[in-house]
Amino acid sequence: MKNTLIVCLPLVLYLMSCKEDNSTAENNNPDVGNQEFAAVVSVSVSGEENTYSFSVGIKSPDTGCNLYADWWEVISEEGELLYRRILAHSHVNEQPFVRSGGPVAITKNQTVYVRAHMNTNGYGNKVYRGSVAEGFTENILDVAFAGQVALMQPLPEDCAF
Repeated sequence: MKNTLIVCLPLVLYLMSCKEDNSTAENNNPDVGNQEFAAVVSVSVSGEENTYSFSVGIKSPDTGCNLYADWWEVISEEGELLYRRILAHSHVNEQPFVRSGGPVAITKNQTVYVRAHMNTNGYGNKVYRGSVAEGFTENILDVAFAGQVALMQPLPEDCAF
C-alpha cells in the first residue's frame, strides 16, 4: 500500500497541474470561448439605405447589473462608430436575446462589423461581419480593434436591473 501511494502521488500532482494550465489559457484567451464576454449570435437588417434597422442577437453571461451586456454597436472596417444601441438592463433569464435599433446610416454595399460589449469586461471577439447586400456571417475580431470607441457617446447611464 505504501509503495502504491509513492507511485500514484506524483502522477496525481502532474495531472492536477495540467488541468490548471488549461483553464488558465482558456481564461486569458477570448477565442477559446471564455464565458465572460458577450457574443453576437445573429444579425438581420431591414429598411432602406442610410436608415437601416438592425436586429441583433446576443448571448452573454449576464448575472445582473454587476455583469451584463450593456450595448451592441455597428462599426466600419476602419473602426469608426456608426451606431450604438444601449441595453438598459441585464438579461439574466433571457439568453440569447434580440434587440433592435437604428437608423444606421450605411449603404447596402458597405461592409461593417456588429459587436457586443460587457459593462465590466469590454468587447468579446465573436462578431458578425457583412453588408446589407451580401448578408452577415460570424466572424472573429481582435478585441482591441477600434477600442477607443468604447469611450464615445452614447454610453449607458445606469443599469435598471
